[in-house]
Amino acid sequence: MAGSNGKQKTVRDMILSLGLIGIAAAVIYVFIPHDDSAPDIKTVDYRVELLTARRAASYPVAAPEGLPAGWKATSVRFQGDQSDAWHLGFQAPGDEYVQIEQSTQKPSAFIDEASQGARATKQTQQIAGRTWTRYTGGRYDALVHRGDGATTVVAGTGSLAQLTEMAKSLKMA
Repeated sequence: MAGSNGKQKTVRDMILSLGLIGIAAAVIYVFIPHDDSAPDIKTVDYRVELLTARRAASYPVAAPEGLPAGWKATSVRFQGDQSDAWHLGFQAPGDEYVQIEQSTQKPSAFIDEASQGARATKQTQQIAGRTWTRYTGGRYDALVHRGDGATTVVAGTGSLAQLTEMAKSLKMA
């Protein structure tokens, strides 16, 4: 009989301990602030990198001019040691992503990487005096222009209209 009283006490102590832990967790959850909203995406100023890329690259580097409000530049880089690779990323209206990628790398490998595995369609369109080929599928859709000494890819999660708007705003210098 003496042994059963000890087991009951142990079970009771364990239940009390779990209850106290649950109360402590609830208090911490209620009083510690937590924000479930999406974080603000910081805008980057890409002018310095653009000037550097335009001086160093072996091709006319593309950058948008005159995009409407709501487009925020979020990432920029130029890697002269890696096929003069230029990248400029934007948050488009509707929280979509649109990027400009340019490189002198072998086009097939570069397009596959820049478009996240999208495949060429038979559709082409004239945008701002250049012929662009549509790519679909994969993670991104894309518009691809080959010429001017490099391959230019406008790709992202944005709609075809947003990709076209970006391609239309590109100035090569």
